[in-house]
Amino acid sequence: MPTNPFSTALTLVAAAFALTACSKPAPPEEPIRSVKVITVGVDTMRSGAEFAGEVRARVESRLGFRVAGKMVRRQAELGQRVKAGDVLAQLDPQDYQLAAAAGQAQVVAASTNRDLAAADFKRFKELRDKNFISGAEMERRDATLKAAQAQLDQAQAQSKGQGNQAAYTRLVADVSGVITAVEAEQGQVVAAGTPVLRIAQDGPRDVVFSVPEDKVALIKVGSGVDVQAWAGKSALKGLVREVAASADPVTRTFTVKVGLEASDAKDMLALGTTVSIIPHAFDRSGVQVIKLPTSALRQEGKTSAVWVLDTTTMTVKLQPIQIATADGNDVVIASGLQPGMQVVSAGVHVLSPGQKVTIYKEKVAAAPLVVASDTMGSIAPVAMAAPATAAQPSTSSPK
Repeated sequence: MPTNPFSTALTLVAAAFALTACSKPAPPEEPIRSVKVITVGVDTMRSGAEFAGEVRARVESRLGFRVAGKMVRRQAELGQRVKAGDVLAQLDPQDYQLAAAAGQAQVVAASTNRDLAAADFKRFKELRDKNFISGAEMERRDATLKAAQAQLDQAQAQSKGQGNQAAYTRLVADVSGVITAVEAEQGQVVAAGTPVLRIAQDGPRDVVFSVPEDKVALIKVGSGVDVQAWAGKSALKGLVREVAASADPVTRTFTVKVGLEASDAKDMLALGTTVSIIPHAFDRSGVQVIKLPTSALRQEGKTSAVWVLDTTTMTVKLQPIQIATADGNDVVIASGLQPGMQVVSAGVHVLSPGQKVTIYKEKVAAAPLVVASDTMGSIAPVAMAAPATAAQPSTSSPK
């Protein structure tokens, strides 16, 4: 039977479609990404270690009553400036006033006994001069007078002490300064010595900041620091006045106190002002290091790494690095890189090991075409001249 050529062609086409449908599609090729790269080189440090500190008074006292009682009044408020002699708080003085009155009564009684003994001694002394009494009796009268005088002295001392107790119910500022804390309120029963107010005394100012354990050995008493307020541009010079002998049990940092040299530091830096502190001992300006922008870093677990470009194959590989410290917005590399390496500085989160890349090039905007403006300029005069030419015949006089 003869074969139909048209049927054979249809069979071949159907078989081709069937094979195409059964075969798996080829995976799409991974796109070649454009990345920004920088060449690793040696740079200089621009800054040293910087710490945050707080301005405090060099002397700060906690004031409390010298006697116990119920606080019935508190005149001082937080942040208030007080002077020496100002009354800050008041206890209920009734019991102490009664005790002082009792002491005065004892003084009066002892004074009367002393006066009576003195009169007896005077009378018996006259009798002794006339030999009407014995010497022993005279000695007894003398002893009675001395005992009465001692009782009077004791009563006067007790009365003075009880009077002082009554005066101690008024909490009086012994120095001028600023109230920085209130630790007891009106109506509270306080014991003797319980802190009620905290006052920062007027005078020299200190800047206090904390230093970690690995850097405290570099700071010495008497070394210089630069102090600058965050809210201002003025900078002050200071000297390290004190370094804590032991670390804070919670933060494990050492407290450092810096005395400000400027005489007007009190006016320039208010109490509680936050300042930045740059110790001269940590100054590393000019030190040659390898630095990278933070955008080039990639965190792999607990390890930091960067993508290094192989210029021969145009592929990237992950290179672990060690970070020493920070310098502004850059990080200082301790190990893992050598000068001359090409490091990806942007797009690190979308790369994979061995991936092919191309170096990103900035697009340059096309320069404006001068020819177009010249053409428009040449067209404009022609367009302006055409109406004048058309109107010219109408201006000619008829012949």
